[in-house]
This record gives sequence, C-alpha cells and structure tokens, in this order.
Amino acid sequence: MKWKNKKILVTGAGGFIGSHLVERLTSMQADVTCFVRYTSLNSWGFLDDIPNRKSLNIISADLKDSDAVRKAVKNNDMVFHLAAAVSIPHSYDFPREHLQTNIMGTFNVLSAAREFSIKKLVHLSSSEVYGTALEVPIKEKHPLQGQSPYSATKIAADKLAESFYLSYDVPVAIARPFNTFGPRQSARAIIPTIITQALSSNKILIGNEKPTRDLNFVENTVDGIIGAAQSEKSVGEVINLGSGTDISIGELAKKILSLSGKSAKIVQDKQRFRPEKSEVMRLVADNTKAKKLLGWEPKISLDEGLRKTIEWISNNLNLYKAELYNK
Repeated sequence: MKWKNKKILVTGAGGFIGSHLVERLTSMQADVTCFVRYTSLNSWGFLDDIPNRKSLNIISADLKDSDAVRKAVKNNDMVFHLAAAVSIPHSYDFPREHLQTNIMGTFNVLSAAREFSIKKLVHLSSSEVYGTALEVPIKEKHPLQGQSPYSATKIAADKLAESFYLSYDVPVAIARPFNTFGPRQSARAIIPTIITQALSSNKILIGNEKPTRDLNFVENTVDGIIGAAQSEKSVGEVINLGSGTDISIGELAKKILSLSGKSAKIVQDKQRFRPEKSEVMRLVADNTKAKKLLGWEPKISLDEGLRKTIEWISNNLNLYKAELYNK
C-alpha cells in the first residue's frame, strides 16, 4: 500500500498508542487528520510532543458528538479508531462515561464510515474482552467475558464493528492488542506505575502480584495496526496482537527494578486490587492469525522495550505523579 498523501483519520490521536501511530503515518507521508478530545487548555495530548505536529490537521471535539465525528470522517480514505475511555479502575467509579464513549462513540464512527464509504476502518479492541483465560494461549474465538465495565463496553464496541461489516459491508478490521507499553504511556497502566515509583521511591506499591499479562512494546503494536490496514485479508476479522508469552505482575516489578538498577521493596497495596470476581488472572495471546494474515510478529522484546520505556520516563519524570494512585 502507498501511504504518501493518503487521507487518514485517527481517533484518539492524542493518546498513548494513537500518538505513536500518527508519528508513524506522518513518517510515511500520509495526510493525517487527528481527532483529539477537546479541553479548555487546547491540549493535543501527546501530539504536542511529536515531530511534524505542525503538518497535522487537528479536530478537537468529543467522540460522543455525532456531528463532529461526521465532519472528521468525511473526505478521508481510511479511519483508525483508537479513541476510548480506557482505565479499568476508572470504569468501576464512572461506568456511564465508558458506556457513552466506548459504545456510542464507536457507533458514531461506524455510522460515519458507512455514510461516507470509507475504504477501510481499523477498530482497536482490547485483550481485556477475553477476561481470565479459559484456555491458553488465547485464540480470537475465545469466549468474551465482561469482567469490568470497561471490558463490557469494549465487547459491545467490537460487536458493533462486527455488525456493521456483516450488515452494511463496512470494511472493518478489528485489531486486538494485548497489554501495550512504551514511552508516553499514562501512569494508569502498570508499567509506568512501577517505573515511576522505582525511579523516585524505595517502595513499589502494586495491586495483586499474581495476574499475568502478555506485554507488547508500542512499536510492535503500531506495526500490527498498520498491517491490519494494509492487508486485504483482515476485513471482517478479529486479529490478536500479542507476543505469545506472559509474565506475572510481581515478576514484572522485579524485572523493572533490575533493568533500572534500583532496589525497592515491592508491596501489595489493597486499594490497588480489583474486585475479586473482576480480576483477570491470565492473558496470553495466540498470535498465529496475525502471522498468517498480516505477516506480523513482535520485533522488539520485552526487555528491550522496558529499557526504552525506562529511559524515556527517566527523562520525563516531571510528567508523572508517582506518589499518587492514578485511576
């Protein structure tokens, strides 16, 4: 696929994965429109930090505003739909926000994509839709389990995307990344939480240390998202983007301490535990389908990705509030 001058819309462009995707698309000379959530501070999120940001077309609005979404989608060739309310702890406190953003927001994007005959829509899912693994590694046909309000809304969004493909022939591909990490990630995620504490404290506060996660560096995830857009075989498919290996939260904390050259006591903090029935105990991907359909597999290892992330956070520690539990 030739990306030069191709008209692309990225929703959630100011977020962690979105900003990395935009950076990649601009490096390939695509004509990128970025849909970012409006704030009175006129912040573009992490887009403020990337090169070539002056070349971007920015639309500051709300995904729940169907008129704004229609305006953003119109006249584009392709849509990458990454925008979502993403925090699991936040979804316990404010489930309605997750419902309205993740379900109605996705409906708005799909409806506009249908109206304007978008050539390809890549919808970003989440491995949280699987819940605790019933069998490993997790294939795309694994049952979907809504163990948190966040995961339930992502299941609904995925099924909406699937329904628009089946009902209206909207060319949708669903990319389902497992736990992505890397530079610019919010401290609402486990890896920045551990790293910021390791760099600024002699104590690491985590929740349950036993759950395991399949961790994937952000550049790998972006490779997979781009691959889903390029492949003609991805339309109508759900495709896992994961490494195929997992690590427990406790072992992850030890690894980060080792790689950062720090020593600290690892403490399980009860306020950071998920409700017992909501905790997802194991996530590990079967990435066979991604290899087959996209020719994709992770290029950057966990250790290499962690080193890059530790270095970036070390140089940007002022952006974080390591002393707080960030929901």
